[in-house]
Amino acid sequence: MATTIHVLVGTMSGSAEIVAEDLCAAITADSDHQAEMLLMDDLDESVFERDGVFLICTSTYGQGEVPDNAVDFFKAVEAAKPDLSHIRYGVFGLGDMAYADTFNFGGKRFDDLLSSLGAKRIGVRAQHDASGPDAPEEAALLWLKDWLPQVDAALRDAA
Repeated sequence: MATTIHVLVGTMSGSAEIVAEDLCAAITADSDHQAEMLLMDDLDESVFERDGVFLICTSTYGQGEVPDNAVDFFKAVEAAKPDLSHIRYGVFGLGDMAYADTFNFGGKRFDDLLSSLGAKRIGVRAQHDASGPDAPEEAALLWLKDWLPQVDAALRDAA
């Protein structure tokens, strides 16, 4: 059962955008799904009216905040409080364990927000560590190999 996977990107330095580009390329190459990358800059809660599965790909900034390009989107969703019980999503977060107290909070904040609005996460929330040995693109592609079969199972269960 093919669907579109909407990759919503929160980034400061461009790392999450590069990861999202690689994820989109792998989704379309390695599955029956289509992929669409959307920077969070101009998004609001209406993005969740689209059919498909959502993948949040975001870095963490400052004291555990979402990146600047994601702030308005995060606040819009938080304020509108849409019913997202029909939404299935995944999260690939980028962070740096050197900031242990706020490690990967950008992804965690989106995960908590979507969950609180009824959306159901598919699989585990990925937490890449910039201080670790793996490049974020490599880690994302490894995670994606486990995540895509879970997407397929979630879509079958929802049908």
